[in-house]
Amino acid sequence: MKKLILSMTAAFFLVFGISGVASASSNTYKVKSGDTLWKIAQNHNITVKQIKSWNQLKTDHIKIKQVLKVKKTSTSAKKKTTVKKASSKAYKTMTVKATAYTASCKGCSGITATGLNLKKNPSIKAISVDPKKIPLGTKVYVEGYGYAVAADKGSSIKGNKIDVFISSKAKAIKWGVKTVKIRVYK
Repeated sequence: MKKLILSMTAAFFLVFGISGVASASSNTYKVKSGDTLWKIAQNHNITVKQIKSWNQLKTDHIKIKQVLKVKKTSTSAKKKTTVKKASSKAYKTMTVKATAYTASCKGCSGITATGLNLKKNPSIKAISVDPKKIPLGTKVYVEGYGYAVAADKGSSIKGNKIDVFISSKAKAIKWGVKTVKIRVYK
C-alpha cells in the first residue's frame, strides 16, 4: 500500500511540478550567439519595445547568456494579446521618398541599429527610418518592397524618407529613388 501511495505521489509531483517549471521557464529567454532583440521579439510574438520595457534595457545591446523576460504575468499577457489583436489591423498610411542601401558598402558593418546582421541574413526585409516618424521595431508594408521591419536609422534619413535594404548592390542601384506609400502598423 505504501508503495502505491509513494508511486502516486511521485507521479503527481512529476506531472504538476514539471508543468509549473516549464511555465516559469517560458517567461524568460537566454540569449544565444547571433540573437538580436528583433529576432527574439519575432520568435516570441512580442515587440522590441516590450522586451526593453520588461527588462529595463536602455539600449538595443544584449549579451550572450543574458536572461531576458519575454512574457508578463499571465493576466497581463492576456490583456496584451487582446490589445495586440485589435491594434495589429490598425495602421497609418504615409507617402515617403524611398531609396535603397546594401550592407556591402565600404566601412559598413552590416549590423542595424536594432542588432540585425544584414550580411548574415541577406534575405531579410529591413528598412532604415527616422525614429521620430517611425519607431524602431515597427512593422511596415512598403509598396513595391513588401512587409519589413523598421530596423535601422541613418544620418540622411529624416522625416518622410526611408531606405530599403537590398542585399545586391546592382538591385539597390536599380531601385533608385521612388515615391511610395507605406503602411505603418501600430
